[in-house]
Amino acid sequence: MGTTQLETVPEPKYWHLKTVISEALDSDFAVGEILPNERDLAARFGVARATLRQALEQLELEGRLQRRRGVGTTVAPPRMGVDVSTPRQGWPGAGQDAWQPIGCTTVLPPHSVARLLDAEDGEEAHTVRRLRLSQGQPLAAELLYVPLASVPARAVGDTPSGPARARSVLSELRRLPLEGQDRAVELGSARADDAKELDRLPGAPVLVVTTRYFSGGRTAAVSVATYRADTCRLTFGDFGNLEISHHGQQRQAS
Repeated sequence: MGTTQLETVPEPKYWHLKTVISEALDSDFAVGEILPNERDLAARFGVARATLRQALEQLELEGRLQRRRGVGTTVAPPRMGVDVSTPRQGWPGAGQDAWQPIGCTTVLPPHSVARLLDAEDGEEAHTVRRLRLSQGQPLAAELLYVPLASVPARAVGDTPSGPARARSVLSELRRLPLEGQDRAVELGSARADDAKELDRLPGAPVLVVTTRYFSGGRTAAVSVATYRADTCRLTFGDFGNLEISHHGQQRQAS
């Protein structure tokens, strides 16, 4: 990557820098190659390190770069398509489910999830944690909240709080008649626990898919799935109605 001084441009300096670096990634670097450190890059382009970081963060968001613990910033491979569509009558864990259960606890759900569940104050929920892998690499982490009103504690008995209990909760959930589901997608930042499981840095860009499952005229479960934004592009097949929120208004889009 040669030395390039940025000229005065009408667009933000970091955005122009992002375009310059993106072109260099196509011509000068191979997938997986490690970029020079921030100090060297900033010197080559004649910009402040804060400007450089903004450009690198945008390229990471666009899936061109990856930040890896103990490695540095590397050139990312093309994003893979990840199908997140599910049949309208499919509970989590049913059929050819791509998720691997890794644990289950019974705790109070966070307020944002409790609102989606219409849960009473102090109402606990089974919290099933699952991972979605591709060729042994983590693509997404999911927390599936199942209130005790949907699957009573007695239904899973004394099953240990690991994968076996997670499978037991999922099995009991699938006994309920599924009346429908809705899904929303938003951009977010990786929390510490998700970042660890996804081999990302805390705060890295992620795609958050929230799904509500309905049974008996109420919300029977809520899934919050966190996908790596640097490696995934989400596809929705024939069942992909998305909820788009803008300035407090919502509409459905296919």
